[in-house]
Amino acid sequence: MIKNVQSYILIAFIFILSACGTSNDIPEGSYLLHKVKIESDSKEVNPSLLTPYVRQQPKSQLLSFLRFPTSKKPSTTKEEARFDRSKERHVLYDSVQTNITINDMQKMLRNMGYLRAEVDTRTKIHKKHIDITYQLHPGSPFYIKSVHYNIPDSLISRILKTEPTPPKSPSIIGSLQGKQFSVEELNNERDRITSLLLSKGYYKFHKDYIEYEADTIDGNQIDLIMNLLPYRNENGKIATLHPCYKIESINYTNIDGTPIPLSEKVLQNNTSIVVGQPFNHEDLQKTYNRFAKLSAVQYSNIKFNELPDSLLLDCNVLLQMNKTHLLSIQPEGTNTAGDLGAAMTLSYENRNLFHGSEHLTLQVRGAYEAIKGLEGYQNDKYEEYGIEAKLQIPRFLSPFLSKSFKRKSNATSEISVSYNLQNRPEFHRRYFTGSWRYRWSEPHHFTRYRLDLLDLNYIYMPWISATFKHDYLDNANSRNAILRYNYENLLIMKVGFGFAYNNGVEAIKGNIETSGNLLQLSSSMLRLKHDDQGRHIIFNTAYAQYLKFDFDYTKLFAFDKQNNLAMHIGFGIAWPYGNSKVLPFEKRYFAGGPNSVRGWSVRELGPGTFKGKDRRIDFINQTGDMKLDINIEYRTWLFWKFDGAAFIDAGNIWTLRNYEEQPGGQFKFDTFYKQIAMSYGLGLRLNFSYFILRLDAGMKALNPAYETPKEYFTLFRPNLKRDFTFHFAVGLPF
Repeated sequence: MIKNVQSYILIAFIFILSACGTSNDIPEGSYLLHKVKIESDSKEVNPSLLTPYVRQQPKSQLLSFLRFPTSKKPSTTKEEARFDRSKERHVLYDSVQTNITINDMQKMLRNMGYLRAEVDTRTKIHKKHIDITYQLHPGSPFYIKSVHYNIPDSLISRILKTEPTPPKSPSIIGSLQGKQFSVEELNNERDRITSLLLSKGYYKFHKDYIEYEADTIDGNQIDLIMNLLPYRNENGKIATLHPCYKIESINYTNIDGTPIPLSEKVLQNNTSIVVGQPFNHEDLQKTYNRFAKLSAVQYSNIKFNELPDSLLLDCNVLLQMNKTHLLSIQPEGTNTAGDLGAAMTLSYENRNLFHGSEHLTLQVRGAYEAIKGLEGYQNDKYEEYGIEAKLQIPRFLSPFLSKSFKRKSNATSEISVSYNLQNRPEFHRRYFTGSWRYRWSEPHHFTRYRLDLLDLNYIYMPWISATFKHDYLDNANSRNAILRYNYENLLIMKVGFGFAYNNGVEAIKGNIETSGNLLQLSSSMLRLKHDDQGRHIIFNTAYAQYLKFDFDYTKLFAFDKQNNLAMHIGFGIAWPYGNSKVLPFEKRYFAGGPNSVRGWSVRELGPGTFKGKDRRIDFINQTGDMKLDINIEYRTWLFWKFDGAAFIDAGNIWTLRNYEEQPGGQFKFDTFYKQIAMSYGLGLRLNFSYFILRLDAGMKALNPAYETPKEYFTLFRPNLKRDFTFHFAVGLPF
């Protein structure tokens, strides 16, 4: 305890010295920017909206000790050296940047419709530090009283008058009336009109043909005039009517001049552009998206040629094809708790199996590992051999769907089978899987879906060592029902549905699956027998029956381009019933690790207050039927490609039934909140945008699996050996 207090005092002393040194580094007449605030005297204007326009922000105090020097030019004098040190750690106040910020804020407020807006500042100086407050005086907003449409093109005028635009106006004409005036609203209207006309055949229309001017301003009301300028061709000749084009033909060409190795039907089904119909930019984008999904196509380029003296377009689809056949070998070195081994994977890919961009993947894998420390077993090696085949078809493969639906849908069908053989000193396991699933997405709504029509898993245990059976499965003193269940033959036949939504700020994931219901309903008709535990069996194997639901939600709060706060909650629950009293091991939840409560390693936390005591089987015992994760993480840019993070995690797992092997693990409403574990820590990330390497260091704060009351509040009695955990992972935790 005394050592810990001394450590805290030393840390505080270092920070005090650091702060004192900072003040001494400031040149005479200069000030450190300590705090920046934005306040508004109007509740209608959110001050945070103008944060991006602040030219100078104080550097983040949190994690500032991780920042590295950025000064490259060596200082020549003592005064310059002190000035450079200040720039590295802090921001020196610049009145010029403040004036630019005021002008930018005023311009932004006026663009938002507050045409009489003003901005001023208040400053507060404490010794060598300065606080700046930007005070917004927006005034009353201006509203659009009426809009006069000057549209010489009679055909476009008819389209704008008849095209519905929800929710209030029956047409685009008049849709601006009554709205608050803002540059953003006017630009949105220009984009909306341009998008509409581009979908009606106006191939050469762009938003620069639309201009606004203020007719009259009365109080806080504005009368607008929207001018739709006449068409001007490449030679500068003006025409009243804008040209409206139709598609005359569609041609497909391989860029390298060879025939396209895709069937005509596949090319047509992935082309949303229709001959004889007006040009439609939405169909153009859909066509790009559909060809981008085809594994046989590397990229596509679609060009339109005008036919002379007509309003017809030839559509030319240019395709660059991928290599059809790929063969790869991937060697691996493995280290499992000090046991060294090697593995080899041989992969073959065919990206155009039936000339419809069907993607076939075949994998053969072999692995060997030397196992140390096992006593009472005949051998000391682990061997694994596996084969997997996966076929991805870029369309719905189903006899019950119409051709038009299949053509419009953005879906992929996937069929896969695999067989895995594992020979360990303790047991031999055979694992067969087969699945048929669909995946599709709606990019405009940021959503993706997955339907597991059939997912079959069959686990066969042909041999179990007599030593392993004696020590863990048959011994009356150490008998473990959960362990026994996971070393029996088992059949899992499930169906499931999942969805994901991600717009860059919010992310939602949900999944539901169920297993064994079809077999249970058919048990009477199939005359299924029972085993000695009363379970229905098929092919002498009991099948699993359960219902499982998972939900994840993440929200990102951005303070500026370099700092944000991520909040996450994850919840999962699975209930074994009917033919099962225990969930299969693969379907059970675990806590701890780089994506959970980071003060614990993987499968070291829970369930409830349970504490593992036999490391050989704790990977089984420290699992549950229910999981809760709550995470808060502050993320900041440090330098170059390095980001920093500070996080707080909370959560645990529980069982829904009371298992003798997991005392204290059952979920109860009156006690579960006392069993929530907490941890805190710091992280360092190497961020290449498309690829992130993550290092997280977590410390336990609240440990529900305590043996003495002092061990519960580990936040106040930290012990590095007992409470510290280090994680290395790829990608963000949520």
